[in-house]
Amino acid sequence: MSPSRVQSGPTPFDLEAREAQVASGDQRISPLELEEFTEEAQKIATDLQAFFGSREKGIPKTFATMFKHPGLYRGQMQLGLELNQNGTLPPREREMVILRTAWLVRSPFEWGEHVTYGKKLGLTSEEIERITQGSSAPGWNEHDRAVLRGVEELIGDHAVSDETWAILARTWSEQQLMELPGLVGSYTLTAMIYNTLRFGLLEGNEGFNQR
Repeated sequence: MSPSRVQSGPTPFDLEAREAQVASGDQRISPLELEEFTEEAQKIATDLQAFFGSREKGIPKTFATMFKHPGLYRGQMQLGLELNQNGTLPPREREMVILRTAWLVRSPFEWGEHVTYGKKLGLTSEEIERITQGSSAPGWNEHDRAVLRGVEELIGDHAVSDETWAILARTWSEQQLMELPGLVGSYTLTAMIYNTLRFGLLEGNEGFNQR
């Protein structure tokens, strides 16, 4: 594997330009009106808001838009909820994986939302800042460095290296090891959809400036 394909460094990019590109709120597909929601869609939206603790009144435009393709959205959210509700990764490490993924796929929506979740689950502001720099940043212990390195390898090479796998396998179970690529893949999928449809940021989400 070529080291140049693994993004372990700060990976600088223009934060404002990226947010203007993918999170302007100038959606390419308009959301459903409330009266267009089916009973099933209304229930799923309510359940999702309850789980994620939506800060918006009513149904967020993200939900209302994705319900134009309920099969896609159901599949996308089923995997995400499974990994968050029933996943076996330690919650703090799960959020490290999600945040590093969000940064590398340049998703201001995911980054801002998961900074909030990450703090609730034990990440400090200093650690969140270091996640933007990745596994090469000083200050990580060997395990945390391998967690971030695994994300970088999956994004850069679509596989985890033997060295990273060996470090993670010292403390993670087989299920946890299997969840790593699943989690990176799940949040990469969501980022691709949200970035492409150009959803705006939810209330309280400061995008890449969230710390």
